[in-house]
Order: sequence, then structure tokens, then C-alpha cells
Amino acid sequence: MKQSGLPRPVTEVLDGKSRKIPPVWLMRQAGRYLPEYRAVRERAGSFLNLCYSPELAAEVTLQPIRRFGFDAAILFSDILVVPHALGQRVSFEEGEGPRLEPVADGKAIDGLRQQVDHATLAPVYETIRLVRGRLAPSVALLGFCGAAWTVATYMVAGRAVEGQIPARQFAYRDTSGFARLIDRLVDASATYLVQQFEAGVDAVQVFDTWAGVLGPDEFMRWVVEPTRRIVEAVRRDVPNARIIGFPRGAGTLLPRYVESLPLNAVGIDWTVDPAFARASVPPGMAIQGNLDPMALLVGGAALDRAVDGVLQAFGDRPFIFNLGHGIVPATPIAHVERMLARVRRC
Repeated sequence: MKQSGLPRPVTEVLDGKSRKIPPVWLMRQAGRYLPEYRAVRERAGSFLNLCYSPELAAEVTLQPIRRFGFDAAILFSDILVVPHALGQRVSFEEGEGPRLEPVADGKAIDGLRQQVDHATLAPVYETIRLVRGRLAPSVALLGFCGAAWTVATYMVAGRAVEGQIPARQFAYRDTSGFARLIDRLVDASATYLVQQFEAGVDAVQVFDTWAGVLGPDEFMRWVVEPTRRIVEAVRRDVPNARIIGFPRGAGTLLPRYVESLPLNAVGIDWTVDPAFARASVPPGMAIQGNLDPMALLVGGAALDRAVDGVLQAFGDRPFIFNLGHGIVPATPIAHVERMLARVRRC
């Protein structure tokens, strides 16, 4: 495996080390708030074309590193390349988000590929190789996938809907059928992450954007258990794989998540009380987060207070400064610069 032994602030924290000044990266740090991203996006013609064009995807992955000097680059791709590589029709409509041909029953699940098509995903792996070759040695490269539950919600509904009700109904109405879909996604996601490590990432994040819509029993069944299986499968091939979990909206179920999963770090959203997070997350597991993206959007004194609050809450333990979710496209670049200066005490 091509995991580097070079010291990088992000990987040091993921290995359990505290740093006086925490490393910083932002979810969706490559995106529409950057004019240079918008220019490349226009050249690509479509979002999916951008994801599958290694030179262009590498360029937008590197743009925020050049502009801001973040401590980690996050691979530019999308969680829905996995269902696409399983044979589901996927597109992205401008201004409307992803559109998929819904997988609404057992017959549709049977129509998917048994295994993920790595030829479809080959451009993603090439993007990783290009980025790793162009990053400074001190900058970590992060890969990612969507968690099985979150990806399944899009596959079933065909798009994002309030509360992801179609997937929740499917899981109750046809539990065995829904479990087959989850099984397919667990296997696909694990092999996808292994290939990302092979290509050169230092760590990966498993995004469970819709974890917060489930009750306790369903949370354990559809969020925790599949993620545990993904982590275990990855580490069979990459024993020292660094893995971050992000169960957005987990709330009071956060302790169950971190107790059940052998993660290097857990990402927390902005709704999590810092004292609750500190009490819930073991000292040896890093915390990542949890600045409110709205504070970054607003800027000024509100941003300063929010940054200081996050640093005060988590600065004395293994910690990666990040947002509690993705950066809002309307966020001014100057606000990102102000945030970084405050975190780094410049």
C-alpha cells in the first residue's frame, strides 16, 4: 500500500497526537465559492464529467490548497460514483442536484452489478495519483465514500428528499430486500476505499449525511453495522488504514457510533454540544469539526466567536478543525482567510 510515512499534521492527529495549532481542512473546500472552480466546472460540461476527468478533477482538488494552504486535500469526486459503478443511471441536473433511476424494489436491486466496476472508477484512482504527485509532502490527501445507508437513500428515492422517506419505508416494508442493497454497497464501498489507498490517499472519510433521520434501532442496523463492516473490510487489505466517520445528525446516538466503530476520528456537525462530544468520544479518537457553516458565511465577529469556541472546546486533544458540514457556495473567500488566520493565530 502506498501510505506515506512522512509526518503530516492531519495524519499525526489521526494517529492520536495532539497539536498546539490543529490542522485544518473543510468539507467541500473545492467548490462553487471559488471562481477558479467555476471556470473548470464550465470547461467540464457536466458535474459527472468533471468527476471522471482526472486532470480537471486533480486541478479542482488542488485549487483550495494553492489558495489557502489547507493541511489536507480532499479528493474531488462524489459519493454517487459508487451506484454509478454498480450500474445505476446517475446524472446531475444544474441547480437541482443528483438524479438517479430509483432502485425501488428487489427486482431493481437484482439488476445492479454484483460487484463495483473498477473500470468506471479508474479515473478517480488516476486523479488520486495525480494529486499525490503534486502535493507538498506536508499536506495529507483524503479520499472518501458515502456510507451504505446514505448512498442507499439516494438510490431508492432517486434524489434527496426531506427525511429520505422512501428509503426508510423500503427498509421497514422489505427489510431483507433493503439489507441486500446495503450488503451490495458495503462490498462496493470497501473495495473502492481500498483502491483509493492503493492509489495514494493517506486517510478516508465515510460520509453518512442522512444518519440523523433514523431512530436508535435503525441507526444501529443501517448506519453503525454497515460502517463497521466497511471499516473491517478495508483494514483486512490496509491494516493501518486511517478512517474518519461522519454521522451527520447522530445527536444523542453519537456515543453508540464511536463505541461500536474502530475509527481514527469522528466528524461532528455543528449541532453537537462540545461538552457532549468530549464526553462521548474516547480520548484516543480524534474529533473533527464542528464550525457552523453559517458562521463562516456571515463572517466578522460572529465568525471569530464561533472559531474561538471550537478551539476552546477541542484544542487540548487530538483535533482537526473543520466545518460541521460542507461550505456554503455563497461563502466569501475573505471569510475563509479570516477563519484560517484565527485558527493558526496569524
